[in-house]
Amino acid sequence: MAVFEPLKPNRWQPTPLAAGPFAGLQGGAVASLLTAEVEALAEKRKWGTAIASSAWFLRPTPMTELRTKLSVLTEGGRVSVIDNTLWPANEDQPCATVRVTLSRERAVEISGFTEPAGEAADPTRFPVRTRRAAHGRPWFMDAMEAREGDGVAWFRMNHAIIDGEGSLSKLPLSSLLGSADWTHGIARPLQDVVADPNPNLTVQLFRQPEGRWVGIRAEARWRPAGGLGVGSGIVCDTHGEIGRVSMSVILVPFPRQTKPQPAAGLASASN
Repeated sequence: MAVFEPLKPNRWQPTPLAAGPFAGLQGGAVASLLTAEVEALAEKRKWGTAIASSAWFLRPTPMTELRTKLSVLTEGGRVSVIDNTLWPANEDQPCATVRVTLSRERAVEISGFTEPAGEAADPTRFPVRTRRAAHGRPWFMDAMEAREGDGVAWFRMNHAIIDGEGSLSKLPLSSLLGSADWTHGIARPLQDVVADPNPNLTVQLFRQPEGRWVGIRAEARWRPAGGLGVGSGIVCDTHGEIGRVSMSVILVPFPRQTKPQPAAGLASASN
């Protein structure tokens, strides 16, 4: 099962694996869908490889039929920039949008520069971490395997974001956005006190991931007096660093009568 099933061009039906921990879809799933559509067109349109994706979650995305629309800001040359926006199929107010930057790689020789040797990691030596959503039903965390150790949270997608032969390897940026979306929850300063949705998500890569394991070495900072925070982290694969992730955080107190068990530690109350 893919996280999103195609209905017709630019029309998608989210499966239960796209759900967030509370109501609506997980922000990382939404960002992954919008970026995956761009990556799927990249080879045909000669845009190059996706090196960055910035998502804005404008409002909760419901579990309903969705429609998307791509807009080319610039293409050709070495860099292309593509926007992709999502709406519920029968509504006019958008729920989310992404801006994807793609580049045609070129070999550049720099005298005296040598890339540092990476130390291979083996995520399977760490215990599996499982988290249930507050609603008790399947959700986006069930689409991946999660492990944690030595200060790094490791994720491996076991379901494609969208169907397609080899989509987990041919759509590398969109396949790691869901993992990156947990960043602020991995290192959240306090547990069981507030929800901490992120209204945006940015991932930038300087190297394409090798293999399906994605690691996040995360940190988070909160300012409860202002109700704001940030999450950031180093993104890596089993061979070393590949990029960075960052997001803003909005602190939302739980209702007094109900304090849901958060999908925290590896996961948080995201969009």
